[in-house]
Formats: sequence, structure tokens, C-alpha cells
Amino acid sequence: MAGPVDAGAGAGASMETGGSRGAGGSVGLGTGAGVRVHADGAERAGTGTRAAGRAGTGAAAEPVLALDVRSWRRVLFLLLDLPLGLVGFVFVVTWFSLALGLAITVIGLPLLRIGLVVTRALGTVERARARVLLGLHIPAASRPAPPPPGSMARLWAAVADPVGWRHVLYFFVRLPWAIITFVVTLVLLLVAWPVLPVVTRALGAVDKAMISALLSPSDRMERRIRELEAGRGTVVDTAAADLRRIERDLHDGAQARLVALAMGLGMAREKLTEDPEAAATMVEQAHDEVKLALRELRDLARGIHPAILTDRGLPAAVASLGARCTVPVKVTVELARRPAPAIEGIVYFTAAELVTNISKHSQAVSAAVDLRRVGGRLRMVVTDDGRGGARVGSGSGLAGLAERLGAIDGTLLVHSPDGGPTRVEAAVPWRDREPSGL
Repeated sequence: MAGPVDAGAGAGASMETGGSRGAGGSVGLGTGAGVRVHADGAERAGTGTRAAGRAGTGAAAEPVLALDVRSWRRVLFLLLDLPLGLVGFVFVVTWFSLALGLAITVIGLPLLRIGLVVTRALGTVERARARVLLGLHIPAASRPAPPPPGSMARLWAAVADPVGWRHVLYFFVRLPWAIITFVVTLVLLLVAWPVLPVVTRALGAVDKAMISALLSPSDRMERRIRELEAGRGTVVDTAAADLRRIERDLHDGAQARLVALAMGLGMAREKLTEDPEAAATMVEQAHDEVKLALRELRDLARGIHPAILTDRGLPAAVASLGARCTVPVKVTVELARRPAPAIEGIVYFTAAELVTNISKHSQAVSAAVDLRRVGGRLRMVVTDDGRGGARVGSGSGLAGLAERLGAIDGTLLVHSPDGGPTRVEAAVPWRDREPSGL
């Protein structure tokens, strides 16, 4: 998640020059839609800068003593500090005192949770105010971690929200500073307005620092921990679903055929002395059942971890997927060496599901799979010329793929307009094989 960005000083600028022609050309400086500085080739009075000497700068210098639009915005921000800070302080003190006094009762924790939600909302208002009046862009606060099962556990997790408590601290310490900024700004506005731009710029810088420190999202490590926790849950759920699928396939497929085989062989043994020809027919049927059971077990083993992937790696395994597809698939694999077995398995099963989707749903005439290493990531692009319309919706197979890839810091990008074509790009971090795995 991006950190705070200060746009108050002009993130980018362009300079329009007229020169001797009198028609203004345009020279872009930086990338933002920032400040425009008009110049005619001569030095502007009061700015202290030359138009011709600023071609290499990224922003125009703000006039020190001029009461421009940005200065008046800062004045408005500082004057609003007191009323909004007073509202936040009164709410925080009243709520916290009441919740602390009722902590031994059943409504203490729920009251704390409600107060944290309200302070998060007040923090959203403060970030919006800073964005409009100070040009300070702060991303939205991090969401609370997914609650664990159980009503008390969910309640305690909400109360232990560190971002919410940082919002509480902000509104608690805000009032003294708000009083200072309000009084100083009002006095300067009435009796010492020539120095108002300098002072308000300094006061605004302190406000920006306070908002950035206390109302910004969680720090990088906290966000990373939550991402890893969510990824671990996805991996556990996927493993459980795979175990249930394997159990179901064994029970409904190979196990049922083996039971029928045992019954057929038992009946053939009983008829062996009485009707040898019927017994031979039954043995032949049992032999066919054995072949079918072996085929189903082979398919099941391929679904767990195919032998071709273990023995020959992704080039041969992905090529075998393309050969079994009902649509002609061009497979291109460019890998100088094999990745770690876990990465191989995830990429293989991702390719298997995407190729299966092409066979079942795409109505395509041709398809292609391109697999290669790009920098520190292993990227696979699957395309087809079918009817399109693939979406990463809730409950869809693509949504499950995206969750499984996200659990290992992978990504899944789908571009599939109605009418086609479809392009799916999956990328996962590259990890080398251990020497013992070669």
C-alpha cells in the first residue's frame, strides 16, 4: 500500500514560454498535474526565479510571502483544527471513560468496539480534509484483520485493532495543538498578515507530519503479517478441499470398481466347477474392471502430482496438458533450469485448470500457453480465440486460482471481453530448486 504523498508543493509542473514570438510553447516538467508557471523569457518580479533556468526542476517554487490559493487553504485548514479537534477530543474522552468504567460488564467490550469504529470514521474525515486543503494524500486506513470464529474472539480482535487505537491517540493529542494553531492563525490574520504565509506553512507541515504518522495505514510489517495470515488460511482451505476431492474420487471411482471386482471374482470362483465357460466370462469382465480401476487410479495420481512433472519438469508436463486438450494448443516453454518443486506444482495445476476451461467453456479454435522466467518471477500467459466473457467472480474457478496464487505472492490477470479473445496471465515468484532436489 502506498505511503503518504504530499501534493501541496506541486508534484509536477509545466512551463509555458512565449519568448520573442509571443505564442506560448509548453515544456513538460515532471509527471504530475501540478503548477503552471508563465514566463516571457524575463525574470518575474517577486518570484525570485528565472523561467529559462527552471527547465530541469520538477516543481515551481512557492512564493514565500504571497497569500496565494494554497496559503488561504492552509489558513482554512488551521482554523478548522479547533472545532473538529474539539469534537474528536470530547468524543474520545467521553467514550473511553464510559467504556473503561463499564469494562467489567458485558457492554464494555462492545462499547470499545463501537468507539473504535467511530474514530476510524472521524479519521476518514481528517484524511479527506488534509487531501482537499493541504494536498496531502493518505491512503485509507488498513482494514481490521479477519476475525477468528467465535463471538468473543471476534469482539476481542476488533478491540485489539492497532490502527483504531492510533486514531484514538490522534484525536486525544490533537486538541492542544488545535488550540495553538487556531489562536496563532487568527492573531496573525488580524494583526500580522504579512508573515501569515510563512507561519501557516510551518504549522501546516506539523499537521501533515501528525496526520501521516497517526492516520496512515498500518506499517509495512503489519500489512505483510496480515497478508501472510490470509494466504495461510487459503492454503489450508485448498489442502482440505483437495483431500476431500481425493477421498471422494477414491470412494466413488476406484474403490467402487475394486468392490465390484471382488464380487465378480467371488461369483466366478463359485461357478468354476459348475459352469467353467460362465466363470471364464466373469473373469474376463473382472479383468476389464481391473483395467478401468488402474486407469482411474492413474488419473487420480496425476491429479495429486503427475509423474511426468516429477521426472521431466514443466516443459513436458505442460506439453502433455496441451496434447490432451480438445482445442489445438501451442505450448512454448523457455526455462533455463527448473524452479522449486512447490512452484512447479502450483504452475502446473494452474495451467491444467486454465487449459481445462478452454476445453469446456471457450468454444475456441486455437489456444496458446507461453511459460518463461521474467526477472524474479515465473510468468505464464494462456490465450485463446474463443467467445470470451471469463470473469474472476466470487465462487468461480478463476477466483479460486487467484486466491491460491495470492497465497504465495502470485498474481492472476484476466482480460476476456465478450466475444473474445481471452488472455490470462499468471505470475509467481521464482524460487530455485535445492541441490538435493535435482
